Amino acid sequence: MRPREPSRRDDPKVVVVDDHELFRQGVIGLLEERGIEVVGEAGLAADAIRIAREVGPCVVLMDLRLPGMSGVEATQRLAAVAPLARVLVLTVFVDDQHIIDALLAGACGYVLKDAPIEQIVEGIRAAARGEALISPRIASRLVRRVREPGQIEQTVTVEALTPRELEVLALLAQGLDNSEIARALYLSQHTVKNHVSTILSKLQVENRIQAAVRAVRGGLV
Repeated sequence: MRPREPSRRDDPKVVVVDDHELFRQGVIGLLEERGIEVVGEAGLAADAIRIAREVGPCVVLMDLRLPGMSGVEATQRLAAVAPLARVLVLTVFVDDQHIIDALLAGACGYVLKDAPIEQIVEGIRAAARGEALISPRIASRLVRRVREPGQIEQTVTVEALTPRELEVLALLAQGLDNSEIARALYLSQHTVKNHVSTILSKLQVENRIQAAVRAVRGGLV
């Protein structure tokens, strides 16, 4: 058996949502072996929403195919009732529509179920930091999708963002995190964080992935 790793100080609390109990228990065991604290589990979206609201800030590892309420709808509802919860999708779906629907619903990342457990753990930690991780196998599909006409409406103009915000947005759309953006632009991470918050507000989106999607589709970068 793999030795249990100590938890990191910045590791989040995690709620695992999947209606297949054997898979759910397997994921929980692998996460706990790596020091990730699992504070709840659910096979139904309604139970997941209740648990996330009760435990406070957490990362919800969300399957998309659930009985009754779908994972996409659950992600949308979590944004309203538990806004501090971050959703990382863990699914078998690789089609464009599921990807776009989940990300626009507010998911902070999208990982496939056959991904290495280390990728899932990094996705959890990225979501907790307010960053995003998308499975490399579907990243190219996302880029192609958002470049197609008529998929996502442009909601802001270039003039709505300052030159510095456009620079930050361009690097954000390339997948850079705050520390990498800070180094590239010779700014402090605190300044970059403030810029990102302002960009999200101006673009009327919830997270970095949505900002990147709107930036590319709207021709902002």
